[in-house]
Amino acid sequence: MYMQNPVFIPGPTNMPEVLRRAADMPTLDHRSPRFAEILHPALAGVRKVIKSASAEVFVFPSTGTGGWETAITNTLSPGDAVLAARYGMFSHRWIDMCRRHGLNVELVEEAWGNALPVEAYEARLRADRQHRIKAVLATHNETATGVRSDIAAVRRALDAANHPAMLFVDGVSSIASMDFRMDEWGVDIAVTGSQKGFMLPVGLAIVACSPHAMDMMADAKLPRTFFDIADMRARYADGAYPYTPSVGLLNGLKMATEMLLTEGLDNVYARHRRIAEGVRAAARAWAMPLCATRPEIASETVTAVMTPQGFDATRLVAHASAKYDVAFGVGLGEVSGKLFRIGHLGSLSDVMALAGIATAEMAMADLGLPITLGSGVAAAQEHYRSTQAAEDRLAA
Repeated sequence: MYMQNPVFIPGPTNMPEVLRRAADMPTLDHRSPRFAEILHPALAGVRKVIKSASAEVFVFPSTGTGGWETAITNTLSPGDAVLAARYGMFSHRWIDMCRRHGLNVELVEEAWGNALPVEAYEARLRADRQHRIKAVLATHNETATGVRSDIAAVRRALDAANHPAMLFVDGVSSIASMDFRMDEWGVDIAVTGSQKGFMLPVGLAIVACSPHAMDMMADAKLPRTFFDIADMRARYADGAYPYTPSVGLLNGLKMATEMLLTEGLDNVYARHRRIAEGVRAAARAWAMPLCATRPEIASETVTAVMTPQGFDATRLVAHASAKYDVAFGVGLGEVSGKLFRIGHLGSLSDVMALAGIATAEMAMADLGLPITLGSGVAAAQEHYRSTQAAEDRLAA
């Protein structure tokens, strides 16, 4: 009732108090010079987080889904072919959006729990000798299954096929939490949102575009108004927006990037990796497999834990919420009822993660699942103690 407990969903994430206060600001005239003092540092901060020296960053009052729409409508035309794989709910939704916009989706089906099928992508790209495929879509972190994919490998596949298609990456649940290298990986458009790694409320779609993507916009024929990058770019030059911006959220984004860069991106990623490994250690102690089919593709921002066959995992999530006021993620799409998800991204610590693991154990025990109370907590504690000790030795 009083929202004192942290959430363990893969977004929106827990918010540091300093960011809540940064976003909760008095009304500011968004046509005044003061707005530019918020806008331009926020854009520059995002560029540093995604590790790009050349990308142009645009922030729309929207969500990650609005960012996807921005990516396709500003660069593509009706009937254009895009290459996409369906291997989770969010890759599925991007495919659905492309079809609704009249794009021709070259679809690769992959089992949920696997990563993006890079070899299949390369084969399709090599076969496309006419270069009909204009864009390749990749979901970096598939939140529904707790699986991360190798974006650098997708770029290598494009290069090996000598194919000119643009590379679009859904980084909604990875950017600012997992290592993301826009320039090094040759990403043309990266999409994320404010409510995940940036630890802010929902409300900002963040879209980063390479120079190549910007060049492709001149001939794009898909309709766009609210998400028109040309309009946004023209007003950015004056430190303004083409319409009313989310000033408080942009102020929060400015501060969020400052916080991330002060902590150090490598430290941010190491923290997420350590917490994720502790949650996975707990799942092993419960003898419950992950949805991710291989350890090396397990996400560092969300763990999808498979429950025993015949048990409705949605009951566990509902019970934890009703009895303990703690939120976990339900299974989505093809894995609905088969798993529950523990989000561990954004503003989270080892101690907070332990609280989530302990609550999951209580809910499982309440519902009669065969687990020993404290087993997962102990496994995670051992991992956190040992890794913290190792980091202390390195620091010394």
